Amino acid sequence: MFIFALAVVFKLLSIQMLHGEKYRSMAEERTIKDVVIPANRGNVYSANGNLLATSIPKYDIRMDALTPSATRFESLLKPLCDSLSKYSGKPSAYYQKEIRKARANKNRYYLLARDIGYSDYVRMRNFPLLNLGAFKGGLIVEQTTKREHPLGGIAQRSIGYERFDEKGNATRAGIDGAFGIKYLRGTDGRRLKQKIGKGQWKPIADYNQIEPRDGYDVYTTLSVNIQDIAHHALLQQLETYEAEHGCVVVMEVATGEIRAISNLGKTKSGGYYEKLNYAVGESHEPGSTFKVMALMAALEDKVIDTSTIVDTKKGRKVFYGRTITDSKHGGYGKISAARSLEVSSNIGLATIIDEHYSKNPDKFINRIKSWSLHKPLGLPILGEGKPVIPSPGDDIWSKNALPSMAYGYNMEMTPLQTLTFYNAIANNGVMVKPRFIKSVKELDKNIETFDKYIINKKIASDKTIREMQEILKNVVVRGTGRSLYSPYFSMAGKTGTAKTEYWKKDWDENKRYVSSFAGYFPAENPKYSCIVVIHKPSVKKGFYGADVSGPVFKRIAQKIFTDTPIIDVVETLEVNDIAVNAEYDAYFKTAQTYKTIMPNVVGLPAMDAIALLENMGLNVKAEGVGQVKIQSITKGEKIKKNQIVTIQAS
Repeated sequence: MFIFALAVVFKLLSIQMLHGEKYRSMAEERTIKDVVIPANRGNVYSANGNLLATSIPKYDIRMDALTPSATRFESLLKPLCDSLSKYSGKPSAYYQKEIRKARANKNRYYLLARDIGYSDYVRMRNFPLLNLGAFKGGLIVEQTTKREHPLGGIAQRSIGYERFDEKGNATRAGIDGAFGIKYLRGTDGRRLKQKIGKGQWKPIADYNQIEPRDGYDVYTTLSVNIQDIAHHALLQQLETYEAEHGCVVVMEVATGEIRAISNLGKTKSGGYYEKLNYAVGESHEPGSTFKVMALMAALEDKVIDTSTIVDTKKGRKVFYGRTITDSKHGGYGKISAARSLEVSSNIGLATIIDEHYSKNPDKFINRIKSWSLHKPLGLPILGEGKPVIPSPGDDIWSKNALPSMAYGYNMEMTPLQTLTFYNAIANNGVMVKPRFIKSVKELDKNIETFDKYIINKKIASDKTIREMQEILKNVVVRGTGRSLYSPYFSMAGKTGTAKTEYWKKDWDENKRYVSSFAGYFPAENPKYSCIVVIHKPSVKKGFYGADVSGPVFKRIAQKIFTDTPIIDVVETLEVNDIAVNAEYDAYFKTAQTYKTIMPNVVGLPAMDAIALLENMGLNVKAEGVGQVKIQSITKGEKIKKNQIVTIQAS
């Protein structure tokens, strides 16, 4: 027994003295842990201060039912339950029963409210008993944050986010993802929690050991107004043409600041949402929008001038065993180099480039590379697509490479890379880098500001730039974009229609195209440049760039011009519109003719129909917006004052 006692004492001393630190740390790890408190992520704002993304704190309120003394518990339970009843609408007796049960069951983690806002949190922590804090009242507060986008689905992918999966792998999309680590994330805080059994942990104190430091706020270049215009213009056209996906970017010419960027992809249900950032990340064959670069290279190298005559034959010409065709049946014949771009002649551009560069293709490629078109733009947003500009010796190089490149095939660029070049033409040759962010702030204090970055001070001579500006203006006035022409405001740009997935066996049975339009407005003293790219529109409804993408460009230009006119003085507001006048005359005639007999309002705008019928003394119930499709009282029926009539519009 004595030897056994000595062994026990020896073991106790060994545990206490030799291994004591090890076992104490193990016990502490099992009962106390250091919990990370995520810092509030900084806000993302538009250029004029509208909130685009913000972190909203949410709170779970719990109660340690064993912490309050018996006296406090009994005296303050009813006032607490009365306050909870007013807050939630549940009876006070319900809370008294549940909290007493929690105390009897030794529940030290009883949930009172989940996922509440800051104002409700402040209100609840002032309830009787809870206002005594963690040690006397048993109050337990757990805070989390949720990222909210006030604009909803508009530009959500471009504004972006930072998400982590179960394994801790991060997905960082858009502006929020690009600037998250450096600016938006902030510094996490820490708080000690104690294990209270059944896998539950509660804070040891009602304050943090290390307070979190919130992230900085990022002010973007986006304009909420222009973003809204671009989003809905693109969405309307995607729905009309049942396209697979599309994107639009609006850039300020002088600074390169992105005012709007919208990317919409089709869902299985047929709707559209921001699936991927196509404008930044999707490289594809640009088609006819690249003809501008090809012709500009020839003009700058002085191998041609705008009046050089090009024979486009009868719309078909063979290059090295492969036939190139033009969209016009019968072809354009002999036309000038400038006209070949205005009408977007594949043969014209292929002929110009092949005749003058086939013996020295490196000369053409080097001119393209001097504009940095072979390099990514180096955007902070992750996932920028890489341009592909082949050179002699590359696997994809062949004799047909040059004529193919002349009209936008056998190469790849992203929409934003294409727009950057068009923007340089609008900017009199100065190529600026697209910019998504203006400044980083902490409250009103500037942490960092971002200025214009020039990629190329002068991409071409003044003569070449002026010639290209005139040609792009004429594309809209008398070329492939003439359907977009408006006498009220000027635009310049280039249409693009490119085959896609043409290497697949089913292409002849299921033709697929990429429709695009790139340009700027106004044509004189441009303020904004814009590109619209729509993939795989329904060929039954249309696929040419002027028909599919061009109207989106025009709609955006019109609305921006209307909302923020470039000119300050309007000479006259009296515009004689024949269609508007005819519509007004028809409305006036109907109003004068029908007094006690129901007129036919089908086809009228709903607002006009409501005004007309209410002036006749009818009580109108309207459903929907747009033009009237159905009226509940048929034309010619006698009506009475205050009689109810229902109209349905769509």
